[in-house]
Amino acid sequence: MKDIMIDEFQFTVGELLVRNKSILDLITKFQDSNGRVNRGIVKAVTQCGCTRINAEKQNYPAGADFDEVQKQMKTHIEGELCENCRDLIEKDIGRNLFYLASICNTLDLNLYDIILKELERIKMLGKYNLR
Repeated sequence: MKDIMIDEFQFTVGELLVRNKSILDLITKFQDSNGRVNRGIVKAVTQCGCTRINAEKQNYPAGADFDEVQKQMKTHIEGELCENCRDLIEKDIGRNLFYLASICNTLDLNLYDIILKELERIKMLGKYNLR
């Protein structure tokens, strides 16, 4: 079912994209939409205040195993997105996905296949695929 949903999304994006078909337009629109996601997160902190970023150096014990390190790492986010900020960020992420699907369409790539291949890679490499 999920594969059908991703394929339908990608197909629908292809049907709706009219004005910005150039790969150059798509790349810049994709980058702009990514910037809007980032800006939405920042606004949740600086304008709304529903979340806070409390960043500091990530410390973990030397020689610790992977599970211990994973438990020690923090997101630096405090609080939760309010309904308004969540809605705005979700819309921005949706727009970002729209342009990602558009780039895939232009390059004759299947987004679902890309997701599957990446899933296989990260599962195969497991803990050695640290990002």
